[in-house]
Amino acid sequence: MITKRIIPCLDVKDGRVVKGVNFQGLSDVSSPVELAKYYSDHGADELVFYDITASFEGRKLFTEILREVASSIFIPLTVGGGINTVEDFDRVLKCGADKVSVNSGAIRNPDLIREAAQRYGDQCVVLSADIKRVDGAFRVFAKGGREDTGMEAIGWIKRCVSLGAGEVVVNSIDTDGVKQGFDLEMLEAVCNAVRVPVIASGGAGKTEDFVQLFHALPGVDAGLAASVFHFGEIEIPDLKKILREQTIIVRL
Repeated sequence: MITKRIIPCLDVKDGRVVKGVNFQGLSDVSSPVELAKYYSDHGADELVFYDITASFEGRKLFTEILREVASSIFIPLTVGGGINTVEDFDRVLKCGADKVSVNSGAIRNPDLIREAAQRYGDQCVVLSADIKRVDGAFRVFAKGGREDTGMEAIGWIKRCVSLGAGEVVVNSIDTDGVKQGFDLEMLEAVCNAVRVPVIASGGAGKTEDFVQLFHALPGVDAGLAASVFHFGEIEIPDLKKILREQTIIVRL
């Protein structure tokens, strides 16, 4: 079995880490630089940094904070927010990112994925898909979950992977911040549709949610969470110890 990854997510707004519920009601958490260093030193396998209002506000990602974060950690860093061109990929990678996450920029121009994959390799291109149920169907949302694109999510993800996305982060808006467990139905549909690493995001509330995720869906490569890590409700070393005890392979 492949080694499972545990990934904290820093949602950054106005230079601070924030967290909300169902992508709304954001509250201040911490400095992204301090939090990133803490996770790097305390067992996180990777880190995700999202500038969550860059696309909505139509601006470029905060590069100075990103440089500080990248220089303070020793684990892979995925960065997203306001990524609209190959030049944005280049700028973020030069700031120290290992992978670049695209969402709204790919919705506007799917060829961005193909162009970036050709230049930097599939392993560098991460599709971040914000998905919500609408009338029983999985739909793709843009601009930080604010805008319903009308696109069916599974078909969209398959298209992006065919264009060169080497990894998919599945953000369930329905379960985001609710802490009632990952969206297993949605994740299973994505795992059945693509053959690239799938990262589960949205819904973690307790250690057992990660155990359930990896046991129920062996095809999921990583569990991503924010508030349960930020507020110390789950300590990553403790989580990994329990996962090991449950025969789930993780890096200790």
